[in-house]
Amino acid sequence: MSSTSSPKKVNIKNRFSAIKIVKLNETEKQSLVELAFSVLQEQHKPGAALQSPSQTRDYLRLRMMDHKAEVFGCLFLDNQHRVIETVEMFQGTIDGASVYPRIVVQQALALNAAAIMFFHNHPSGVAEPSLADEAITKRLKEALALVDIRVLDHFIVTAGESVSFAERGLI
Repeated sequence: MSSTSSPKKVNIKNRFSAIKIVKLNETEKQSLVELAFSVLQEQHKPGAALQSPSQTRDYLRLRMMDHKAEVFGCLFLDNQHRVIETVEMFQGTIDGASVYPRIVVQQALALNAAAIMFFHNHPSGVAEPSLADEAITKRLKEALALVDIRVLDHFIVTAGESVSFAERGLI
C-alpha cells in the first residue's frame, strides 16, 4: 500500500498586522500610503479586471485625496470589465468642474471602451452627490448609450469617504 500525505497547510504571516498607526512617524505614514497606492494601482492597471467595488473605491480615494480642486475622471473598461485606462479628464475649482459629454464619448470611442465608471472628488470633504452631479451623470449615461457604452457607476470620493451612485440606485 502506498501512503499519500496530505498537503501541508501554509501559515502565511501578515507582517503588517503588528503595525500601529500611532507609532509611525510622518515619513513612515507617507511610505505606507505610497505602498497602499502602489498595490491598488497594480490592481487597476490596464488589463486588470476589477475585483470588487470596495477595491475600486479605495483606489479612487487614494488617487484623489490630495487634489485641492475638483477633478472628474473615468475608468474606461473593456467587455470583461478589465481596465483599459484611467483618465483624469476635467479639472475645475474648489466646488465644481465643467464636464463635457462630447469629450467623454470621444475618449471612450478612441479607447474602444465597452463600459465606463466615472469618479470625481469633493474637496469640501462631503461626499454627498449634488443635483448637478446627478444631472451630469444622467447626461453622460444618455450620450454613451447612443454608442452602446455602459455606465457602471459614478463614485464621489473624499479622503474620508466615498459614495457610489450604483449602490444608491442613482444609475
